[in-house]
Amino acid sequence: MKSPGMAVFKQQKVEDVYEIGEELGSGQFAIVKKCLEKSTGAEYAAKFIKKRQSRASRRGVRREEIEREVKILQQILHTNIIKLHDVYENKTDVVLILELVSGGELFDFLAQKESLSEEEATQFIKQILEGVSYLHTKKIAHFDLKPENIMLLDKNIPIPHIKLIDFGLAHEIEDGVEFKNIFGTPEFVAPEIVNYEPLGLPADMWSIGVITYILLSGASPFLGETKQETLANITAVSYDFDEEFFSQTSDLAKDFIRKLLVKDTRKRLAIQEALTHPWITPTDKCQAMVRRESVINLENFKRQYARRRWKLAQSIVTLCNHLSRSLMRKAHLMPEEALRNCESDQEEDLATRRAARHRLRRSSSIS
Repeated sequence: MKSPGMAVFKQQKVEDVYEIGEELGSGQFAIVKKCLEKSTGAEYAAKFIKKRQSRASRRGVRREEIEREVKILQQILHTNIIKLHDVYENKTDVVLILELVSGGELFDFLAQKESLSEEEATQFIKQILEGVSYLHTKKIAHFDLKPENIMLLDKNIPIPHIKLIDFGLAHEIEDGVEFKNIFGTPEFVAPEIVNYEPLGLPADMWSIGVITYILLSGASPFLGETKQETLANITAVSYDFDEEFFSQTSDLAKDFIRKLLVKDTRKRLAIQEALTHPWITPTDKCQAMVRRESVINLENFKRQYARRRWKLAQSIVTLCNHLSRSLMRKAHLMPEEALRNCESDQEEDLATRRAARHRLRRSSSIS
């Protein structure tokens, strides 16, 4: 449903309504700039998405893909999800006016903390789960949950407010309609994506399992020396709880992760099951005490997370280059579409890791 008064793709100069300010971040086909609504003085983020000008071109985003993202954002109104305020269009761009999310990434915030209990950590995970629960209730899968897409509205409070961003890969899942695609960030994609199997809401739950593992340790469960090794680790569900990183982690937390990192989508925790898991919602005083007394080794988190970021910065993400060659032969996909999905993700990940200031406010959402 549209928000009241929201028009789709207003054919009007965005500059007539908003003062366009500094650049906040950029991707291959999008630039995000801070903007000020002239009539109210309210601050927003303007996301300029370059439109593809012809079917033969590979530059820009196809209009139907932009329409899909807009349609999904227009359905969403939840405290833990970025809000769409308005949409404008000119000859070259579609401009999304989005809620300004300026508190930086959750993991960057955690890396600055001196101490963190599992009880505090679950307050962040629960916010993520509540945002995803809202999406899944509407049969919307995000398909790109990762630390870079978990932002803070304001970091100057003890438990900041989380916002899920970047709906460029999100899809509505239709009953009885098989959906397959090759997209996402290798480290966080579910086995069914790697194996080119039918996709649905469970893919997001796998990603939450990976995010929780990293939050508790700084280490990444499936990240290998190469992208091929990472994908092989995912399909084999090859990970463990290394004592070096998890010696102070509760069994409840490990159980939560184990039940998310399940290859069989039918046996993987669904969103409501995750919300009622005793690590998230304790059922007795003993479980609550375990969470309170179990602490996250933040020195490990900081060291491992910094190493992970450095490692990712050393290579261009080429998941689709690897998958496209094998899967296009297998599924006869259109090369152009597969390439677009990959190139966009490659560029975004590189841009994210090149500059801290881009990473801090990319929120405002570069697809």
